[in-house]
Amino acid sequence: IAYVAYPLDLFEEGSVTNLFTSIVGNVFGFKALRALRLEDLRIPPAYVKTFQGPPHGIQVERDKLNKYGRSLLGCTIKPKLGLSAKNYGRAVYECLRGGLDFTKDDENVNSQPFMRWRDRFLFVAEAIYKSQAETGEIKGHYLNATAGTVEEMLKRAETARDFGVPIVMHDYLTGGFTANTTLAHYCRNHGLLLHIHRAMH
Repeated sequence: IAYVAYPLDLFEEGSVTNLFTSIVGNVFGFKALRALRLEDLRIPPAYVKTFQGPPHGIQVERDKLNKYGRSLLGCTIKPKLGLSAKNYGRAVYECLRGGLDFTKDDENVNSQPFMRWRDRFLFVAEAIYKSQAETGEIKGHYLNATAGTVEEMLKRAETARDFGVPIVMHDYLTGGFTANTTLAHYCRNHGLLLHIHRAMH
């Protein structure tokens, strides 16, 4: 076991990408060190403070959904793949109308040929508004904004906001550290909640 300490000046503030590039980057490609592995990583509080952290917490989610004094009740829509956007929206409506506080997309629900993201967002928004009108309660859905590019991801988050859906979701590891930080900043600046999915953990 070897212990290595790096001076903080070697790291860009607030950059997960730079942190991991520096700690577990090129050194793991050296043939002479092929048995090398990272066992533990301790980040000094002074460096941790350079990250903004989550844009919102559970209290803000409770405030947006107007739900207090009990657990929030939600589910992931199943089957997660194969439904048309219209049928997906119907499943969301039935869950919310049936008493759930929120529903969510699964990690690999993005923009497949059988259900393009914009159609899904539209039918889900309709389901939310219809269930709210019928129950008198505020409802929510975590729309997966994960995309192949940061620009497309931001377009999806903006559309969710325009449709009045207050929560977006992102596949943090597969989507990438920089994309996630960009989306977190966008959500913080535009009043959206951001749910992080741990796909590939």
